[in-house]
Amino acid sequence: MSRRITLSLAAGVVVLGGAGAFALAYAGDQPPALAHSTAHYTAPDGGRDGSLTFTTEVTASSGVKSVKVLPWPANSSLAKKELTVKDMTQVESATCKPVGEDTVRCTYTTPVTGADVTSSPRGAWQVAVLATAKDGTTTLDKKAAGFTVG
Repeated sequence: MSRRITLSLAAGVVVLGGAGAFALAYAGDQPPALAHSTAHYTAPDGGRDGSLTFTTEVTASSGVKSVKVLPWPANSSLAKKELTVKDMTQVESATCKPVGEDTVRCTYTTPVTGADVTSSPRGAWQVAVLATAKDGTTTLDKKAAGFTVG
């Protein structure tokens, strides 16, 4: 090879290597991403309890550390107050299972009794979600999904 071609090839490798390293560093800084979030509410019927099931997929390049879930009435004080990451660290966790290299499917299920329905506001509810990646980055979605208590 001529010296000019060798130098050009070496310069190209350095540039492409630097661009690749930048892309990997940038990808590592991405917060967890939520997708396909759904909430399914079943009211208690007769002597049988109902339930609330929330499901979401979370992708994080460093892996998912935890997913916290908080159902809340849309007409409550939480609608006026801005939920924070600190608020969400004290709520219940979803159970997550891997569905891909960097993705987990998380499910949160809680029973709903007749007494729960009697003491809870009727109408629209929201589900807030805090996803935390293993690298410490977080995503807080205050309205990841909604459901109606009738």
